[in-house]
Order: sequence, then C-alpha cells, then structure tokens
Amino acid sequence: MSLELLAITMFAVFLVIILSGYPVAFSFAGTAVVFFSLGVIFGDLSFRTLNVLFSQWFANSVSNFTFLAIPFFVFMGAVFEKSGLAERLLTTIGFLMGPLRGGMAVAVIIVGTLLAAATGVVAATVIVMGLLSLPVMLKYNYDPKLASGVILGSGTLAQLIPPSLVLIILAQFIPVTVGELFAGALIPGVMLSVIFAIYALVIAYLKPEVAPAIPKSERTMTGGQLAVEALKVVVPPLLLIFAVLGSIFAGIATASEAGAVGAMGAVLLSIIYRSYSWKTILDAARATANITGLVLQILFASTFFALVFNQLDGQDLITEWLTAIPGDKWGFIIAANIVVFLLGINLEFLEITFIVMPLLVPAALALDIDLVWFAVMMAINLNMAFISPPVGFSLFYLQSVAPPEVTTADIHKGALPFLALQSVGLIVVALVPQTVTWLVDRFYGDDTVSALARLIGL
Repeated sequence: MSLELLAITMFAVFLVIILSGYPVAFSFAGTAVVFFSLGVIFGDLSFRTLNVLFSQWFANSVSNFTFLAIPFFVFMGAVFEKSGLAERLLTTIGFLMGPLRGGMAVAVIIVGTLLAAATGVVAATVIVMGLLSLPVMLKYNYDPKLASGVILGSGTLAQLIPPSLVLIILAQFIPVTVGELFAGALIPGVMLSVIFAIYALVIAYLKPEVAPAIPKSERTMTGGQLAVEALKVVVPPLLLIFAVLGSIFAGIATASEAGAVGAMGAVLLSIIYRSYSWKTILDAARATANITGLVLQILFASTFFALVFNQLDGQDLITEWLTAIPGDKWGFIIAANIVVFLLGINLEFLEITFIVMPLLVPAALALDIDLVWFAVMMAINLNMAFISPPVGFSLFYLQSVAPPEVTTADIHKGALPFLALQSVGLIVVALVPQTVTWLVDRFYGDDTVSALARLIGL
C-alpha cells in the first residue's frame, strides 16, 4: 500500500471516529496505533519511529514554558466565576444601564465581555451568565430570544478576547508569540462586543416590548451610591485585566508570568470583596486541573498521531492540496474558514485546534499569509461555530441552565442574529487586516524601541 493512500485512509478513519462522538484523545491515539501497525506491516515504518515520540511530547508540552499560562488563566477565571465577583458586576452595571431601553442586555454584554477576558473559557462564561442574567432579564419582561442571544454572543467571546485559552493553544502551532496573538485579537474582540451592544440597543428602540427599561421602583441604587458601588466593583477587575494584558504587550512579563499575577490578583479581589473561602479555591483548583489535564492528554495523543501521519507523508500531501486551491491566498482562506466552521459545529475548539491547525499552518506559511491575522480569523470562526444551531456547544451550555420558560427554540432563534453579526465581524477582519495588525505592529513591530516606551507612547 502506498504511503499517500495509507495517510489519506488514516485521516478519513480518524474523522469518522471523532465525528461519531468518541473522545478525541482516544481517537488520536487509537488511530495512530492502528495505522502505525499497518505501516510496520507494509514496511513503510519501523519501530525506531517511536524513539522521538516522548522527546517531542516533552518538548512541546511539559518543558514548554508558555503552557504554564493555561492553568494560571483558567484558575484566574474560575476564581472570578466561583467567588461571586461576576454576580456583583452584573448587578452594578445593570443598575447603571437600567434607565435605558435594552440597558440590561447591554449590561449583560459588558459583563459577559469582562468575564470572557477573565476566564478565557466559553463554557464557564456562558453557564455563569446564563445562571445570573437570564432569570433577571426574564423578570424585566425581556424577550427570551434576545436574552438568550446576548448571553450566547458575549459568552462565546471568551474564545477570542485575551487571555483566551484558544489563543494560547494556537500559539503552539504557529511561529508567533502568545503576546502577538493577544494583541491581534483584542481589537476584533472588542469590536464584536460593541456590535452586539449596538444591535441590542437598535432592537430595543425598534421593538420596545422586547427589551424594556428597568422600572424606577426596581432600581434600588441611584446617584452617588451607585457611582461609589461602580467604582468599587467595576474598576478593580478592569485594572487587573488591563495590568495582565498590558504587562504582556509591554514586554514586562511573559504570558505565564502575567497569568500567575492574574491568578493571585483574582484571589486578592475575592478577599477584598469578602467572598473568599477555601471551597472557592478548591473548586477553582479542581476546574483548573480538569482543563489542564485534558489539554495535556490531547496534546500527547495528537503528537503520536502527527508523528505517524507525517511519517506517512500525510502533511506534505495536505499542504500540496491546500496550496493548489484555486484563488491562491484567498481561495485557501475561504476553504479554511469553511472547514473550521463545519468542524466547529460538532467539535470543541481543543479538538479542532489539534486536528486542523497542524494541517493549515504549513500551507499558510507557503502562501505567505500573516499568521496572526489568520489565527484571529480562525478564532472568530470558532466563535460562530460555537453558537451555530442546531448543535453549537454554547447552545447546550445555555440550555443546561435555562429556566423552563425559555425553550430550546428560543435559544436557537436567539443565536441566529448573533451568528450573523459574528460573520460580519469575520468579513471586516478579513477585508481590513489592520484591525488585527495595528496593535501587533505597535507593540512588536519595532525592535529598536523598548516595549515600555511604546506602551507609554500609545
């Protein structure tokens, strides 16, 4: 059997297994074992191929300093989630926006965006916002479809707005730093959040009944009291997020070092707000261990898969196919977006990242595509897939915590406008690369000027 046929069959079998719902790590490892054995039987591979497996895995994960950022940022977000800081943010910003029609929806988008920046994990953001804000919006007679949509749209931004777990993992597959990806994704993430807020306000203006203002009798905090509460509740988390991202952009700290500071800062905030407890820390630590363990498990299995696939010349074959797509760079970008979107409907971002990016990046390099711009487009695409009916993962996250009066149909219909808005954002980023490259060039484009000086001069 030829190497090319064996490689094609290997990838096809893997896709069938993964799309059937089998765990991704076992799909990677099982397929690799079977086709490595076939390669040995047909004389195309030898057992010496395995000599580099553990050294590759150790170099790519255990000794990879950047991967330390994952548990730190996940822990930071988990503390925000479990200590009640998100609930205080929603209450305060809700009162600030209360007199405005659609104000509660805008408050949800703002808090969802902040929580996305703090957690970096979509499931945590959507579930927390669903538990906190959906009953409140229904109480104030919001349309269930709009209420569901703003939670789904803003919560899914956790995949894009730094410090996103998606971006940290993407950095392992492309020759750019985590800081460059964070800088590239910041403007598109904020842009999408603003687009969502504008949409909510326009809908509230055109259809006042779907997003009414909070009655004055319900707004228990006003004036100076509300201003003081806003300063106490909103400013410290914002300062923490800006300090973490700013230290990375300015070159003061690596992503891992900034993540450690962010994790400690989240704990200190929970102490300041008197919401600290050992249960909070233990729950956050358990959530962090689960996600980090999953990432390392998939990384090990995917390293084995990639080793066998590359030995069968599968990577070279895929790169040759992708670079031969009609339309040169744009043909490849369109094809890559379609593939990632379709896979994202059924698969989690971790699975897609480990499956697709090793195949797409060599072709993107061959076509001289800006890899930060390409990675940000992929992250936005994954956002779209996550809220795409009928099987987008964020839909299921929200369904799991939605009150009985919010139907599955309401959640799916509510997701459609925000899916369309994200597609608009993707088109803008594709046609205007400066939305991605401006901050990257600002902080990483001039080696002769110190990063701190660039930050001060921004």
